[in-house]
Amino acid sequence: MIDTLSNALGLAGFSLKGFGPLLLNGAWMTVKLSVASLLLSVLLGLAGASAKLSGKQWLRMPAQLYTTLIRGVPDLVLMLLIFYSLQTWLTMLTVALGWDYIEINPFAAGILTLGFIYGAYFTETFRGAMLAVPRGQLEAATAYGLSRAQRFRLVIFPQMMRFALPGLGNNWMVILKATALVSIIGLADLVKAAQDAGKSTYQLFFFLVLAALAYLVITSVSNVVLRHLERRYATGCREAVR
Repeated sequence: MIDTLSNALGLAGFSLKGFGPLLLNGAWMTVKLSVASLLLSVLLGLAGASAKLSGKQWLRMPAQLYTTLIRGVPDLVLMLLIFYSLQTWLTMLTVALGWDYIEINPFAAGILTLGFIYGAYFTETFRGAMLAVPRGQLEAATAYGLSRAQRFRLVIFPQMMRFALPGLGNNWMVILKATALVSIIGLADLVKAAQDAGKSTYQLFFFLVLAALAYLVITSVSNVVLRHLERRYATGCREAVR
């Protein structure tokens, strides 16, 4: 694929100048980081939404504080704070225990940071979706003797996903684009690869355009997947009359 792209660009007067594999690896790193961060965000979002809807105040208060603080501070500031705080705490722990210095892996740090940040947004997405599930459905599931785990897996989750998917898809797109911020902590993502290639060849604009096109391809594929999921979870629902 890279060779084909290189030939096409060569005919147009441009050349990847050997940076094709670097860009491809950067794109793959971006996809891996986005998917892993999405999974962590979904888990935190489900836990946070359940806590905010809990009848126990000791669960609601931390969840409310979490979503309020995270959504009120810019992502770049949070990323720097979380990344350097984790490294500082880890260094203090290794010193206290007499261990050798441990440096946090940028990929793991990127997942933890993005997952923690966007878990707050998924919390509100899932909370609204859970509230949209008719209460009668839960009462019927309880009457049938289903356990709490069974009620969630068989009744709540399939129905809430129909309401959550639009917000989930939007959050996924934001996470995908937010991965560009991890380049500041040393991760070789698509943006970092494009910058390195552009600075080395003095064609920064050209390589940034290629990065933008790569993001566009990824988001286009994501839209296809999201539409498929929407159709799947809308099975059995009557479409609105227009």
